[in-house]
Amino acid sequence: MAATVSRGIRAPIIRQGDDIVKIVADSIEEARKDDGFTLSDGDVVAVTEAVVARADGNYASVDDIAADVRAKTDGKTVGLLFPILSRNRFAICLKGIARGCEKIVLVLSYPSDEVGNHLVSEDALDDAGVNPFSDVLTAEKFREIFGETRHTFTGVDYVQYYTELIEGEGCEAQVIFANHAEAVLKYTDVVLCCDIHTRERTARRLRSCGAKTVLTLCDILSAPVNGSGYNPTYGLLGSNKATETTVKLFPKNAQETAEKISAVLSEKYGVRIEAMVYGDGAFKDPVGKIWELADPVVGAGATEGLSGLPNELKLKFLADNDFADLSGEELKAAIKERIRQKSGSLKGKMASEGTTPRRLTDLIGSLCDLTSGSGDKGTPIVLVQNYFKNYAD
Repeated sequence: MAATVSRGIRAPIIRQGDDIVKIVADSIEEARKDDGFTLSDGDVVAVTEAVVARADGNYASVDDIAADVRAKTDGKTVGLLFPILSRNRFAICLKGIARGCEKIVLVLSYPSDEVGNHLVSEDALDDAGVNPFSDVLTAEKFREIFGETRHTFTGVDYVQYYTELIEGEGCEAQVIFANHAEAVLKYTDVVLCCDIHTRERTARRLRSCGAKTVLTLCDILSAPVNGSGYNPTYGLLGSNKATETTVKLFPKNAQETAEKISAVLSEKYGVRIEAMVYGDGAFKDPVGKIWELADPVVGAGATEGLSGLPNELKLKFLADNDFADLSGEELKAAIKERIRQKSGSLKGKMASEGTTPRRLTDLIGSLCDLTSGSGDKGTPIVLVQNYFKNYAD
C-alpha cells in the first residue's frame, strides 16, 4: 500500500576535498543494509547543494568579494537594490561589497523582502497611510512612521544591522525604502541588483532608464578572484555564510555531480537511479509568510529523467464526475483503466484540473528540502522512492 517515500539518509560530516559521489553511494548502501529497503527503477537520490559545494571547496572571502566589486564598479557610490534580510544569506556578502565601495545607497523593499521577511506588516502600512507601490521613504521617515522594527523570528532590526555592517567597513551608508528600481537613480547610476528571482527585470528597467553600470549578484564572483571559488552562472547568488569572513558559493559542479551519482548507483544496483542536487525548496510558511527560495534554483543539477512537468489526472475529479455512479472495486478498476489510457499532454484538460503544474525538480527538490531540514538532522542525502508510480501501477 505504500506509495511515495522520502527517506533522509545520514552521512559523515563532509569536508573540502571529500569525494562526494563516493560518500553518497556509501551512505545509501549503509542505510539500505540497516533499514532493509531495495532500490528500484525511477528512485531518486538527492544531495543538498551545501555539501556538494563544501566538498568542491567553493569558498570565497570578504576580500575576494570586495576586489571584484571594486573592479566592476567605480568603487565609489554604488546602489544596492532589494537584498533579502538574512544574516546567513546576505550579511557577509554585504560586508564584502561595502569593503569595495566608498558609499552604499541601500534600497530595501517594503513591507517585506523578496522571500517574505517583513520589515513591517501590511496592516501597519494601512494604518500609516503609506502606499508601498509609490512612496519612497528615507531611513529617517521610515523610523518616524514605524519606529524600531524587528524580525518576527530572529529579533534582528535589519535596518540597523545592515547599516552598521556597511559603516563597519569604513563605507558610508544611506538607506531608503522603495519598491521600484528607478528610485535609486536619484542617488547613483552605478547599481548592483541584489534581488534573486526578479533580478533580470530589475536590471532591464534600470538600463532602460539610463543607468551607467548595472550588475546583478550573478556578476560578482562569476570567475575566480585571487584563486577564490566562483560560480560562472550565479556568482554570489545562492551563497551562504561559512565563517565571519567567508561565504560558501552555490556549487558550480552540481550537474556533473548528479550525473556521476546516478551512474555509480545505477551500475551498482542494476536499476535506473535518477539523481539531483537540490537547494532551497519552493514553499511558503503560512504564519511567518517566508518563502524559502533564497537559492536561484531549487534543482541545481539533475539527471534527464527529472526534466519536465507531472502529467497526471485528478482522481477526485474522476470519482466525482466521470465515475460518480460507480463504487467499490468497479470504481477502482475504472479509474485505473482511465489512468492507463492517458496519452499526450493533459494540459488544459478538465481531468487534470487541480494537479500541480510545477517542474519535477522543483517538486522533488522541495520534498527533499523539507525532509533534510536546515538544522541538525545530519541527513544531507535524501532517497525518494515510488514518486513516479501512480494508482494504476
